[in-house]
Amino acid sequence: MRIAFFGTPEFAVPSLKALVNSKKHKVVCVVTQPDRPAGRGQDVVLSPVKKLALANKIPVLQPERISREVELLGPHKPDIIVTCAFGQILKQNVIDYCKHGVINVHASLLPKYRGASPIQWAIIKGETRTGITIAQTDIGLDTGDIIHATECDIGPKETAGELFARLSVQGAEALLTALDMIEAGTACRMPQDNSKATLAPMFKKTDGRIDFGRPAQQIINLVRGTSPWPGAYFASNIGDIKVHRASVGADGKLQLDIVQAPGKRPMPWKDFINGHKHLRFES
Repeated sequence: MRIAFFGTPEFAVPSLKALVNSKKHKVVCVVTQPDRPAGRGQDVVLSPVKKLALANKIPVLQPERISREVELLGPHKPDIIVTCAFGQILKQNVIDYCKHGVINVHASLLPKYRGASPIQWAIIKGETRTGITIAQTDIGLDTGDIIHATECDIGPKETAGELFARLSVQGAEALLTALDMIEAGTACRMPQDNSKATLAPMFKKTDGRIDFGRPAQQIINLVRGTSPWPGAYFASNIGDIKVHRASVGADGKLQLDIVQAPGKRPMPWKDFINGHKHLRFES
């Protein structure tokens, strides 16, 4: 099939690589978010997906809103659109554009954790299993029929960053399987049970703030789920202190293991507290 691939961050790279290397399908164009300035120098940065596309001489489209410029796809004649962490909400004119519509690589077992941050929220909520769902895109938020799904365990100490890396590879494998089923006409589209749906909204920095009134395991899950971004933290008289790692101590209470003060490097809690005898927690 002729594929238009919509994606932007590192998570989408394995899926695009798998399609590029596939002998069954052809990526006819890539649609990615416009180049934007980033970092302290505000230098313009190309998305990981754009870099890979350019390296493989694939035409790249970067509209501010593809739904307003869907005609850009015309010269490439795609049979299907594949989205993977694209970063734009698609309207009906894009969903209906191709013969086989749009399918999405989503990093949860739908209908659980619909939304922009499924990996982080699954860890924060204490899930022990997750996976990849390849779903047909409709006008709702991750509400389309399920074409294919694969499961995996979440490690008890695994961070969101580590799980991102694993699921990005798993997503690529699941995508190829789903495309083969669609092409062969054997894909069984299963409607989602909306009564079991949960949401995984986009993260804000403030979502990483620690409430020490919560049980120790919930705080540990927050630390894992917000690593590497936005990071778990607590307010103090010297500024926000990031918590990179926490555990349950021998007494069953929360133990901070690795922390980081503003402008400093991460360090063990014992070393940190020895150098900050007058540290005060602030609400």
